[in-house]
Amino acid sequence: MQAALTVPGATLHYELRGSGPLLLVAQSGEGDANRSDAMVDHLVGSYTVVTYDRRGLSRSVLDEPGAGATLDEHVDDVHRLLATLTDEPALMLGCSMGAVIGLRLAARHPRRLSTLVAHEPAIPGLLPESERRRTQAELDEMRTTFERDGWIAGVRRIGQLLGIDPARQKTEPGARLAPLDASREANFDFFVRHDALTMRDADLTPAELDALAAGPVRIVPAAGRTTPRTVFDYRCAQELAVGLGTGLTHFPGGHNGNLTHPKGFAEVLHDLW
Repeated sequence: MQAALTVPGATLHYELRGSGPLLLVAQSGEGDANRSDAMVDHLVGSYTVVTYDRRGLSRSVLDEPGAGATLDEHVDDVHRLLATLTDEPALMLGCSMGAVIGLRLAARHPRRLSTLVAHEPAIPGLLPESERRRTQAELDEMRTTFERDGWIAGVRRIGQLLGIDPARQKTEPGARLAPLDASREANFDFFVRHDALTMRDADLTPAELDALAAGPVRIVPAAGRTTPRTVFDYRCAQELAVGLGTGLTHFPGGHNGNLTHPKGFAEVLHDLW
């Protein structure tokens, strides 16, 4: 089922598939509701899976084009979407930017979630200061590359920062990777100009981590098995686990394991609930 939800400042596109407990999948980067369809195929037998286009991406239209989006707006969008769909706490998988949204949602609206899997949360503020500053400088350089050299060059730079080598990505049978063609340019443009800035300045203070650890939402920090241990997204996952006093769960593949290893990713996810 495809539907639309009117929220302050935008109209959200979302999709609902399957039956069982509600599971929200919040995508990374410029990903929209269909980004990880192959993974969702392996979940719909056990869960009612909801995916959506973040405001400004694909079919989620802003009331004022060019207005951008803030983290608070993204969090409120998910809060309203879940409130529309269920009265019970939902399961959530947040990937990278989606994990940033999920963690803020767990802090502000804890009754909306029962469990959040935060896969490689892009929160530089979790890192030690020198590492944080280096990461923020790299993200600034990525945006400069995007604006100076074009979106393809910018996307390649994003891949380098996230430890993704397209030429060496291993995939399992059934993986469906979207080609890097013109159909993705608009979403990448919005992500880099707006959401990447939100990601750059994302933070979780020790007090906020303590509150999340003591709160009702079970948070599972996670990362890809093949993500290089030195890149910032893996390090953010490590620091989240340390801050919450939990272990770090590893999923098949790297940063985009939900795309490259859809069946294996879904199996690990299923075992966590």
